[in-house]
Amino acid sequence: MPAKSVIKKTIEFNNHMFELEIYPRIVSWEVFPKNYDAALYAFSNKDKLNKTIEDNHIYEKRKK
Repeated sequence: MPAKSVIKKTIEFNNHMFELEIYPRIVSWEVFPKNYDAALYAFSNKDKLNKTIEDNHIYEKRKK
């Protein structure tokens, strides 16, 4: 996959750093923890983390 088709962001969630990769061509995304503590946090709070990423970084908010 060419590098141009991947959007990379570094995000912080509750003092844990993650690398977010967004693949717009296949409408998908992945999150990679930066360290072991972030991995444990992501495993324990998967639903909360996914919802926050989708709301703040993936989907556009509609203006009323």
